[in-house]
This record gives sequence, structure tokens and C-alpha cells, in this order.
Amino acid sequence: MSLRQEAAKGIIWSVIQKWGRTAVWSLSFIVLSRLLAPEAFGLVALASAFTAFIEIFLDQGFSAAIVQRAELDPEHLDTAFWLSILTGTLLTLGTVAASGWAATLFAEPNLAPVLSWLSVSFIFSALCSTQMAILQRNLAFKSLAARSLAATIIGGVVGVVMALAGFGVWSLVGQDLARSLAAAIALWRVSDWRPGFRVSIKHYKDLFTFGISITGTNILRVITQRSDDFLIGYFLGPTLLGYYTIGYQLLLVTIRLVTGIINSVAFPTFARLQHNPERIRDAFYKVTQYTSLLAFPVFIGMAALAPELVPLLFGEKWGPSIPVMQILAVIGILHSVLAFNGSVIRASGKPSWEFGIMLLTSVCSVIGFLLVVRRGIVAVSASFVIAGYLLAPVSFLTVRKLIHIDFGTYLAQFAAPLFASVVMVAAIFGLQYLLKNQGLNAYLQVALYVMVGGIAYLLMIVLTARSLSRQMLELVSLTFPRVNQYIRAFGGQ
Repeated sequence: MSLRQEAAKGIIWSVIQKWGRTAVWSLSFIVLSRLLAPEAFGLVALASAFTAFIEIFLDQGFSAAIVQRAELDPEHLDTAFWLSILTGTLLTLGTVAASGWAATLFAEPNLAPVLSWLSVSFIFSALCSTQMAILQRNLAFKSLAARSLAATIIGGVVGVVMALAGFGVWSLVGQDLARSLAAAIALWRVSDWRPGFRVSIKHYKDLFTFGISITGTNILRVITQRSDDFLIGYFLGPTLLGYYTIGYQLLLVTIRLVTGIINSVAFPTFARLQHNPERIRDAFYKVTQYTSLLAFPVFIGMAALAPELVPLLFGEKWGPSIPVMQILAVIGILHSVLAFNGSVIRASGKPSWEFGIMLLTSVCSVIGFLLVVRRGIVAVSASFVIAGYLLAPVSFLTVRKLIHIDFGTYLAQFAAPLFASVVMVAAIFGLQYLLKNQGLNAYLQVALYVMVGGIAYLLMIVLTARSLSRQMLELVSLTFPRVNQYIRAFGGQ
């Protein structure tokens, strides 16, 4: 099987994994948002900000190093696994010991037990990191999809059942722990690799040399993504953090759904092409354009429909989350465009460059948050967007230096999706005007908006980018050969 076919199959299974997982997660999230108060989401978001930062030190960049290395010895895998187990255990114990200090700092007594229990997931993650890296390296996304879906379903069921039983904030904690445990069990069932005891200092240095920059980059990424949670929780309290969390979680889920589908396959694929910049450049053009086809209408549509979607999905009590969701949708568009820059930099063996970009982004983002946090969650959202767009050229110029992309060609890729998205929004607004004061059911109205907007978008893509539409069908045909007959009918081949 060619690399192109392997990558195509990986993308299809990544779609199944991420869309299926997102559908299950979204359903449980919607149910929980109606059963629990904003304070519960804010408290768990604050605890998760701590655990997300601490968990970075668990992997130490070993997973990325395993995927990226051209030559991999069994000692690399054993060393990564046992160090992860040791680190995960120490991090759990350390977090439990420090949970009281965190609770005192934020004047939230309930934060200590929540943080302590969430830290148990470090051990479950340690059991998974090396095996996940092996499967990603081999583009075995079918196995990862099955494992991820099963774990998300189990976690969702546990969380909803606990919420219905009146466990409050512990429903969210139980959901996270059940998902992590189920994921570890499922991964060990689908993977045939088992650790030995060939731990080596030499092989640790091999992994550490590459992984240290990845770890640094991840630290800065979490600071950028979670410092707003810390500051909102500290200055504004858990209730406003809960409102912010709803809007921000929708952003993260949508980004993972839209860009994560291809990006999870892009890094190992780019890594295999690391000595051929021309092929990486061609692949980079394709994945950024394919992603924009989905990302642009999703994020622009999210901003347009937020006033209807938030109360419909989560309830009227979440009204303050609407402007947060609309503003953050704007940064979602940018992230979809820049989503693969890090994969190119990392696959090219330049993780220190990625670290430098994240350092600049983190400093600017945190300064922006500090300047506006007292003005409220809408101001924090706007600061996040402004910093992202101001710093976007830095990431682009770095990738341009590595694989010599042409700026005009790069921008031209987004013309058709952007134009089609504008037409889509115009169709939605037109329909909203026609249906105003018609007394239709809210669910029916939103369904009509989505359907009409989707049809308008697809029609414009087919009319303005026929070759691109054919390329997408060809991509599917690599995984499902029977689709070839439809491609021939569509393209006249």
C-alpha cells in the first residue's frame, strides 16, 4: 500500500474517531449542561487547567519523538514507557499533596478534592502514551478510532448517570476518570506491543533531545490556552468561568473535529517525507485546503447561529456564553489555516523553532489577558483573537523558510471556501428574515438554517471549485475503491 493510500485510510478512520467521539461527547456535554450549574463547569475547568499543565511533563515529548524518528529500537519504546509510568505516579502524588495550596490560592475549598481525583488520570495516561505513539507511527488509526469511541461512550454514560443521581460536580470528575480508565483498557486490547525492561540511558537521551523542545512547546501552548481560565477563575470567580468554558469548549471541540481529523495523520505522514521538502510542500497545500473546506463554513456558521444554538442546546441560563462563542469562532478560522504549521516544523526536525513561536505567542497572550480580564469574559475572548491574528505571520514565515511555500498560492487556496461561506451566511440571514415571527419550533428553525446554509455552501463549492470537489472524491476513493465509478461520472473521466 502506498503512503498516499495509507494516509487516506488514516484520514477516514480519523474522521470516524473524531466525529464519533465528538458526537458522543457533545451529547453528554449538552445533557450535563442542563443538569449542572455553571459553577460546576467552572470548578472543573479550573482544576483541569492545573492538570493540563502538569500532564505535559508526563510524556516529555517522547510520543512525538517515537513518531518522528526514522530508526526506532525496542529500547526506545521500553525506556519511554517505564519513564512515563514513573513520572505519572509521581505527578499524581505531587498533585494530591499540592491540591490544598491550590484551593487556598483561589479561595475555593472544593477545588482540592476535585483536583486530587482528576490527577489519577495521569497514571492512566502513562499507560497509554507509548502505545498510542506506536499506532500513530504506523498510521493504525482504525485501532485508535475503536478505542477512542469506546472510552468516550463509557465516560459519557458514567457522567450523565452520576448527574441524574445528584452527584453535581463529581459527575464531571467521574466522566473524566471513567473515560481515561476505559481508554487505557481498550488501548491495551487493540495494541499487540508489550513493554520489556530494556531501559537505556542512551535511548533516553535520543528521545529527550527531540522531546525537550516538544515539551517546552506544549508547556507554552497550555499556558496560552489555560491562562485565561486561571485569570478568570482568580479575578471573576467560577460562575463566569463556567460561562466562558461553554464557549471555549465548543471552540476546542470544533477545532479538534475540523483540523484534528487530518492533522493527526499529517504529522506521521510529513515525518516520512522529512527528507523531501517538495513532497511535504505539496502535501501541506492539500491538507490546508481540504481543512479550510470544512473549517470555514463551520466556524463562520457557528458565529452566525450562536444566538439560536446556545439556548437551544444548553438552555437559557447559558446566555452569557453567546458572545464568547461568536468571538472565539473568529480565532477558529485562523487556527484551521495554521493547524498544520506545527506538524511541518516538527516533522522537519526543528522542534526548537516551534518552541520559539509558542514562547512569543504565550507571552503576548498572557499579557493581553492580564490587561483585560477585569473587563469580563468577552474582553478576554477578544484579546485571544487579536493576539492570534497579530502573531500569525510569524508561523507562516517559519514554514515558508522550511518548505518554500508561495504566499500567493497559499492564500488562493482559501478563496473558494471563503466565498462559499459568505454566500452560506447570506442564505441563512435571508431565511431568518423570512421566518421571523412565523412561530416555528426552535429546533425546526435551526435545522432549516443548517440545511439551507449547507446546500448553499456545497453548491457554491461545486460551481466555483469543481477540480477541488473532484480531488475530495478521489481522496475518498483511495479508501473506498468502489467510489471510482462516481468519480468518473462526476469528472467525465
